[in-house]
Amino acid sequence: MSEVLTVRGLCKTYPAFRLEDVSFSVAPGSITGFIGRNGAGKTTTLKSLLNLVHPDAGELRFFGLDPAEREYEIRQRVGYAGGTNLYYPKKKLGEIAAVTAGFYRSWDAAAWRDCLTRFALDPDKRLEALSEGMKVKFNLALALSHRAELLILDEPTSGLDPVSRDELLELFLDLAREGVSLLFSTHIISDLEKCADSIVYIQNGKILFSGALDAFAESYLLYEGPVTDSQRAAARGVCRSRKGESLLLRRADAGLFPAGGLRAPGLEEIMTHLEREGDEK
Repeated sequence: MSEVLTVRGLCKTYPAFRLEDVSFSVAPGSITGFIGRNGAGKTTTLKSLLNLVHPDAGELRFFGLDPAEREYEIRQRVGYAGGTNLYYPKKKLGEIAAVTAGFYRSWDAAAWRDCLTRFALDPDKRLEALSEGMKVKFNLALALSHRAELLILDEPTSGLDPVSRDELLELFLDLAREGVSLLFSTHIISDLEKCADSIVYIQNGKILFSGALDAFAESYLLYEGPVTDSQRAAARGVCRSRKGESLLLRRADAGLFPAGGLRAPGLEEIMTHLEREGDEK
């Protein structure tokens, strides 16, 4: 099996938005970050993967299987966590797990007990009593207890404090080493720099980039200094701060700029500038 998830030509049209020809893949044992600004199409894409939205066109394959023909088998192998889903807030964790177990033929009671220990979860605690970080870990525990091979996570680190986020990212790295694949959307770009192998970057309903994170980051440079009209025209985006302007450029255009003003940008800087492309032209 070469890919755990393959998306080809996904399209969905709404009155004010169109998801157009979205294509990407997720490799076994990899961590893939799904990024883009609000309204870019991340949620529509994830809902399409989960069969909560019916695309107008496109093809999905999970583990090489067609969800139209093998949906039950696929659902047994895919886990989803949406950050702070409350399910039944008054119920105890053990009670929720017992109900969830009935939906999965692959539910592993030993794995559930291991997750309780791994995540320091008390099965007698009510869900409403958990912190935001522990709610995320509980969602992951349910997915891992039915031996999910692919985790689809929607903003899993949103609302977490820096320490809890870092612990969760370390958990993602552990899961990837164990062979679990992860696709997660996030607005916290620094999280990707800590754990992701690859990214899918969506902009205005279209995939701007899909591939290795390092290759994406290394294809750009940032210039800070005096700017001519021709240099501004070559920029992929311009941002301003109290220190002045910064221009994002393709590494191939580095010769147009003084070397002393060039540096490698961070992933968040690249995204911020690309989203401003055209604003200053």
